[in-house]
Amino acid sequence: MLNASTPCLPNASRCGVDFQDGQELVVSLYGVVFLLGLATNALTVWPIVQQVRLGNVLAVYLLGLAASDLLYLLTLPLWMLYVWRGHRWTLNSLACHVAGFVFYSNMYVSILLLCLISLERYLAVAHPLRSLGLRSRRSAAVASVLVALLVFTFHVVVSLRGQELENTSCYDSYPVQPDVARFNYFRVAAGFALPLLVLGVCYLKIFQGVRASSSLLGWQKAKVKRLSLGVIAIFLLCFAPYHVLLLVRTVASRVLESCSLCSFEQRLHLPFSLSLALSSLNSALDPVLYALVSDSIKGDLRKVFGCGVGAPRATVSGRITSIAS
Repeated sequence: MLNASTPCLPNASRCGVDFQDGQELVVSLYGVVFLLGLATNALTVWPIVQQVRLGNVLAVYLLGLAASDLLYLLTLPLWMLYVWRGHRWTLNSLACHVAGFVFYSNMYVSILLLCLISLERYLAVAHPLRSLGLRSRRSAAVASVLVALLVFTFHVVVSLRGQELENTSCYDSYPVQPDVARFNYFRVAAGFALPLLVLGVCYLKIFQGVRASSSLLGWQKAKVKRLSLGVIAIFLLCFAPYHVLLLVRTVASRVLESCSLCSFEQRLHLPFSLSLALSSLNSALDPVLYALVSDSIKGDLRKVFGCGVGAPRATVSGRITSIAS
């Protein structure tokens, strides 16, 4: 609730938001992601590279995710410092633009790579022969580069359209400004809702294919389902809270009056900050979800640690087999 000293004007003191509220929790979450992400990506990058060399198409997308995640993780100490100082950016404007560019680009590169992985797995189930040309290392590499270029271009345009460093903030907008609101609608629709639809359709088809398959053993069907459910679970856990709250803030900025809007922003600040920090968790979970579900990559990890390689389970031929590897 607003008190007498709280500004009613949206542009006054950034709506009077208390940026000290919950900062320890937000910084701790970023810190856990930073340490866990460095560990999981460091352990799996080399095995993934080995799988790329062996012709594993899924590994190409994994390598793209790992490269994006590692670059993103390097920016987390800057955001931890930013939050700890009460959302005050003490470095120069260029550093803010670079850190923000990497931070938000990684989110959408990861989302679109998850979509590409899902589409590749769907084609392996539904159209195994006709899609062979599309499911190659070259095609996967080209698609990954195009996704990165698309996201990078979009965020360069956004940056050039006015993400200026104001009041020592960096990529903070309290309340959401009209020009930022237009981009937010696009981000939620094209960067979250549409990819979620693609994931849902792909894995629905995959489940149907697995259920109808007579060539897969029980453990192989379970493995396919775990991977599919894991992708959707991580997507929803990491990206849904942020985009839902981003949409709520954006809509509120257009329908609420000044005093009500500032009061609303004050109440939503901590949940929104936590949701943004939670979105970074995908950088730590990507290698766990994809690399460790693959028996071949597990074997490479055993080699790295000198544990030897256990006898692989027998595989079966058939159009579903590729998705279980």
